[in-house]
Order: sequence, then structure tokens, then C-alpha cells
Amino acid sequence: MKFQVRLVAVSRLLFPATSAVCLLFLSACGSAEEPAVSNIATTPSQVAGPVADSHPRVETALVEVGSGAHDLTLIGKVAYGEDRYSRISSPLQGRVLEVRVHLGERVKAGSVLLVLDSQEIAQAYSEYVKEDSDLQYATRARDLAKDLYENKALPLKDLKQAENELTKARAEFRRAKERLLSLRVPAQELEKPLDRQKITSRFEMKSPLTGIVVERNVTPGQSIGGDSGQVVFTVADLDMLQVVADVYERDLALVREGQFANVNVEAYPDVNFPATVASIGDVVDPTSRTIKLRAWVNNTDHRLKPEMFARLHIQVGEATPLLLILREAVLEVDGKQFVYVVEGPDRYVKQEVKVSTISPDHVRVLEGLKPGQRIVTKGAVLIKGQEVKG
Repeated sequence: MKFQVRLVAVSRLLFPATSAVCLLFLSACGSAEEPAVSNIATTPSQVAGPVADSHPRVETALVEVGSGAHDLTLIGKVAYGEDRYSRISSPLQGRVLEVRVHLGERVKAGSVLLVLDSQEIAQAYSEYVKEDSDLQYATRARDLAKDLYENKALPLKDLKQAENELTKARAEFRRAKERLLSLRVPAQELEKPLDRQKITSRFEMKSPLTGIVVERNVTPGQSIGGDSGQVVFTVADLDMLQVVADVYERDLALVREGQFANVNVEAYPDVNFPATVASIGDVVDPTSRTIKLRAWVNNTDHRLKPEMFARLHIQVGEATPLLLILREAVLEVDGKQFVYVVEGPDRYVKQEVKVSTISPDHVRVLEGLKPGQRIVTKGAVLIKGQEVKG
């Protein structure tokens, strides 16, 4: 009996403690079932998550106008300099007797590239000799007719006819001479008396400029014609090249002739080739809405090659302040770009913007933002993700 009493006493002592533990457990379970607070960024009519500065993974910054120097990056390619290369075609038909230069060889202006045997020169010279003889005959006939007319031994109409024949002979002789000159026969050779002229069917094709033979499409014995589309040689000055790039209309006000720039190519990613803006086009491409820009780049070491893809970094921003933001702040959905603007405590607003690339880390704001607005610069992707889930 005593044992039973003690057991009841112990149970009375344990019951309050057990009840307290159960109550605590039920309380904890009840709190776990309560819904969590959502930190979702929303459209302007909705309240988003907590203000960005209170979130350790989200950073914000004020939109400010930058006045320092920045780089405008344009995509283009390396090209021959204007007036520093020549695509050479043969002005006449003939058979190649000699080719005097090789691919990659440096030549000077006036150097003989090849020797051609052309029947065109022989035929044109034969016509020239005939017209020279006809001219001399017409000159003597006119002089004789003039003497006879002055002595009243010839009527006036015969004198006029002789003078007309002389005029025709002069015109035909001039035409034959110009034909020889068009075939590159030296003018000084034609000024000599006919019996001292040394004109043959051999034609020497010469380089019009100093440079390197970068293209050769001819071999000895080959027949070539007077087709302007048949390029026999290309000679180019590779010491100075150009980068041809496309600049968008929106960036046209940032560039001008004489600006300093740097050129980068994939072959030498860590090398900056100094360049200078040479010209800006006057025509807008109707499809791409861009204007052609050309920049001179020194290439004395010949590391740059024509047709290489290149990036042209032009220093801009000193004279024209720019509205710049971090590239990471801009997100894109369905081809549209936007940022998150902080409008107040616990409020993010999705704002559509238009931007253009100004450097690897920054973009230039064209539309959608004003100086003084605060935007999310880091963590915008997290906000967007929460918005999609919500």
C-alpha cells in the first residue's frame, strides 16, 4: 500500500513537467506551419521585398553622370589603307613572257612586275605608222594646192578639199598616237623621229606604288586579257593599315576625326595597337543603322593582317558627360532590357531601359533613367528569380 501511494505521488510530480513539454512542442509545431514572408520584386503597382541595402546579396547605387574618360568599343575588321594598295589588271591582251616578282616580295613604285607579248601593241603601232604617212601626204597636198591657188592655177573648192583632207589626217594620226599611249607605250619614244623609234610588242607591267606583293594570279606562258575584273597582282603598303568599324547612330555624337583609339585582335589579345580615327562616313546603312568609321593603325611589325576581326576602343567622355551604370545591373527578357529601381523602403520597380556598350564593365544609358535615381547594381538576378517564382 505504501508503494502505491509513492507511485501516485511521483506521477503527480511528473505530470506538470510533462504537460509543459507537450505544450512547448505543440507551440513549436504551430509556428512552423505559419506562411513565410515573401521578398519578391514586383511591377510598379506591387510592393517588392525588403530594401536592397538590407539584403546582404543585393547592392544599390545612385545613377550619376560620369565626366571621366571612357572607351567606346566598336566591332570592325582590319583592311588595307585607302590609296595604299592597288589591284593591278592588264590593260591589254597577250602572253606572259616573264614574271619578275614573287608573292610576299617588296617592290618599289615603277618596278617591273611582268613582261607581256601583245599583238595589240604591234597592230596599234602599224596603224600609227600608216596615219603618220597619210598625215605627211595630206600636208604636202595641201601646200601644193595652196601654191596653185595663189597662182590662179587651181580653183578655191579644190584648195578647201585639200585642207579638209589634212584636217582628217591630223585627227586620225592623233587617235593612233593616243591608242599607243593607252597601251603604255612611252610618250618620249613617240616624240622621236619615226626612223629612230624603238617600239616592239613587248609590254612591261609596272607597280604603281611601293609595297608588298600580297596577291599573284599569273604564271609564265599564261594568256591574259584586257578584262578589268582579272586581277593579276595586288600590291599593298602593309606598314599602315586601317580598321573599318560600324558606329551606331546613337553613338555618332561621341566620335570625331583625330580621336585616339586602341585596336585589339584575337591573335594578340593582350596587345593594344595605337590608332587614330581618320574619317567618319556620311551615309547610314538602312539595314544596320550604322555609319562606317575608319581609323589608321601603325603596322610596321606586320602583326596585323587585312581581314582580321578587330575591336576598336575609342576614348570618349571627356567632352561629353555620359550616364553610365554597371553592366551587371541590366537584365534582358524577351529582347527588352530593364533594371530594378529602388523607389522606397520595401519597393523595387522594374524599369525598361535602352543602353549601349561603352566598356567591358559599364554601359551607357540612352533612355529610361535619370541622374539621382537609385537602382539595384548587384543581385538583380536574385530579385528577378523571386519575381518569376511569385
